[in-house]
Amino acid sequence: MGIFSFFSKDKKEKLDQGLSKTKESFFTKVNRAIAGKSKVDDQVLDELEEILIGSDVGVDTTLRIIERIEKRIERDKYLNTDELYSILREETVELLIENDQEASKDFIIPEDTKPYVIMVVGVNGVGKTTTIGKLAYQYTQRGKKVFIGAADTFRAAAIEQLCVWGERAGANVVKQAMGSDPASVVFDTLNSALSNQADVVLIDTAGRLHNKINLMNELTKIKKVMAKLIPEAPHEILLVLDASTGQNAFEQAKQFSLATEVNALAITKLDGTAKGGVVLGISDQFRIPVKYIGLGEGIDHLQIFDRKEFVNALFGSQF
Repeated sequence: MGIFSFFSKDKKEKLDQGLSKTKESFFTKVNRAIAGKSKVDDQVLDELEEILIGSDVGVDTTLRIIERIEKRIERDKYLNTDELYSILREETVELLIENDQEASKDFIIPEDTKPYVIMVVGVNGVGKTTTIGKLAYQYTQRGKKVFIGAADTFRAAAIEQLCVWGERAGANVVKQAMGSDPASVVFDTLNSALSNQADVVLIDTAGRLHNKINLMNELTKIKKVMAKLIPEAPHEILLVLDASTGQNAFEQAKQFSLATEVNALAITKLDGTAKGGVVLGISDQFRIPVKYIGLGEGIDHLQIFDRKEFVNALFGSQF
């Protein structure tokens, strides 16, 4: 498997490093809560509940995790504080397995779908363009021919930024002048992709506030234009969320999934925040799989979300 083996040592290190702020904050608070105590009691669980909510795991998901730990204590009659982290890991992973579809283990596309079209959506500033560049890189590294459509024609630097990322990733960028009709850019991109037998098409879109109806309508128009050339496109509508916005990310996921048929999530900027718990909450609460996580600025700092590895990195061994 070489450099593409799923959880290589390098990927584990990047994941640990990317979650270090969340992890450090979490461990500091939990260790304070259990200091001087030998068993997990109601007070410890109450404090753990507050800590998880404070890490933006979300109220509903936190209550479900606490409930599972309570059942474990009831079953085993006793739980010492030394076991708390391992029990927390086990119960959180089990919870996510119950509620979430298993995501892909690598950056792969269906063999019978060519080109595979991914439309990337989200509000301004969450890292859509960067995520597209990193995705393009992962696919070109696997020998795929990638085309990128610069359909964010409203933001001054968007097209230029995408061209830089496209060049770094070894992907072809299709663009028009700033202010052009985004649907026209998408049409040109798919035309070029079909003519050149591309494997993957990534479509950038303008940053949208989830409550702006006219902008949401534009996404519908783009989808209709795609369907003229590739009836099933887009095969994936990827919503990018910024982990550092915490509970706002929940609200965006909810609103976007109501407005357009989002079927995959990418959660970015985990390396710059102590709110990494938001990934657990979103993975648990939404029937849309978290597919990718962004762990840094580097072109290779995008990983497939693996719930077990993520939970182990978050609640794993202390510093």
